[in-house]
Amino acid sequence: MKKIKQLKNLSNCRIFFYFIFFTIISCKPNNNLKDPLQAGWKGEKVCTILEENEKIRTLKCVFPPGIGHEKHFHAAHFGYTLKGSKFRITDLTRTTEVNVLDNYSFYNDKIEWHKVLNIGDSTAIFLIIEPK
Repeated sequence: MKKIKQLKNLSNCRIFFYFIFFTIISCKPNNNLKDPLQAGWKGEKVCTILEENEKIRTLKCVFPPGIGHEKHFHAAHFGYTLKGSKFRITDLTRTTEVNVLDNYSFYNDKIEWHKVLNIGDSTAIFLIIEPK
């Protein structure tokens, strides 16, 4: 009887271990995703570094008509639109089309992933400021 209890406990420990192991793996961020600087469009960069130091990284991202930004993630960041356009944005929950206005600012704690495409007729320019 004692051996059966030990086997049950061992079995429960294994189940618990596998549960924790797979929970950790499923919560781990997708390391295959690129950040906004690494991500581009059809092998071409769309963002460049304007400033980087121990406190911030500032990117300038340029999207002519028909150019997008492949699937990527964002850490916390502040964004500012120097020049807007119309975009198709796909993220975790949906695909939407939005008119991004000139001089529009925004803040996001993070974005798990999204991809964008400039479907407008003008070149859009964004500044992305990421605290470190």
